[in-house]
Amino acid sequence: MEWIQENNRLKKTFKFKDFVTAFGFMSKVALLAEKMDHHPQWTNVYNTVSFELSTHDAGDVVTDKDHKLAKAIDAAAS
Repeated sequence: MEWIQENNRLKKTFKFKDFVTAFGFMSKVALLAEKMDHHPQWTNVYNTVSFELSTHDAGDVVTDKDHKLAKAIDAAAS
């Protein structure tokens, strides 16, 4: 599944084999987001992690920062 842009957000959902794998992925993304100083809005329910990315400092719209974070998230998932 690719990222979709909807309502001024980049959105994508990832599914993993179990909660521990999903949580490990979230830990990787947390470190990437902190390094990029761009933190996602996300949810986790068991093996599913969903993201909605936008740049709050730019008026809560999608910017290049969101596209860069999306690429980093995809890399962390593989």
